[in-house]
Amino acid sequence: MKPKLVIGNWKMNETFDEAQDLIINIAESLEKLTLETEVVMCPPFPYLELATDHAEENDFHAGAQNCSEYEKGAYTGEVSAKMLASLGVEFCIVGHSERRKYFNESNQTIAAKVDRLLEEGLVPVVCCGEQLEDRKADNHFKVVEKQITESLFHLNQEQFEQVVIAYEPVWAIGTGETATPQQAEDMHAFIRSLVEKKYGTETAYNTYILYGGSCNAKNALDLFAQADVDGGLIGGASLKAEDFVTIIEAAETVVKEN
Repeated sequence: MKPKLVIGNWKMNETFDEAQDLIINIAESLEKLTLETEVVMCPPFPYLELATDHAEENDFHAGAQNCSEYEKGAYTGEVSAKMLASLGVEFCIVGHSERRKYFNESNQTIAAKVDRLLEEGLVPVVCCGEQLEDRKADNHFKVVEKQITESLFHLNQEQFEQVVIAYEPVWAIGTGETATPQQAEDMHAFIRSLVEKKYGTETAYNTYILYGGSCNAKNALDLFAQADVDGGLIGGASLKAEDFVTIIEAAETVVKEN
């Protein structure tokens, strides 16, 4: 089994002092572990340099929560992939359901952001997932297939191999509801089958497909034990050092037991 990947998405939370304390607390806990799991922290933009400074000396990577679809120019308030790269950021989340919902981001916008990130050597963490009504109507597989196809399948194989996919059932984000381990596995296996058809078996196996959707310290072990769940995109639980480290430890446990 390949190592797991655990990404913390802080969203719009924490003051500078709180962010600094959280990073330090997590880093100090990670120092005590022998890690195979790759760990990424994605704080808000103002704290990225803080994260990259600590990442250089500790066993984690710094990631951003979003980037502009444009390379540069008169786009007030936007942050480009080139800017992120210049800070030492290595990962960037794009297409999160909150970006789709509140900022009307389309699959085409997400595809453009993926292109900008790859041009600068960053790893795009591309989110996909269905609304509750899609699942109730048994359209969840079709919705996710459309998102992945339009956001990612324009890439050649070499480009695609730099991408991480995060499946987040929208009905489970920040609600306390979680897909069952079997529901998560079914969708992850489906996503991997799409990748296999497009890019082949080896690329499909090597592609990281993460689960995001109220993954926490209590359910992480069961979710990560699923064959096609390669780790997690963690929201609220990433704001508590103890919980985030417990999730990382769950990822380590699964890999070592398999």
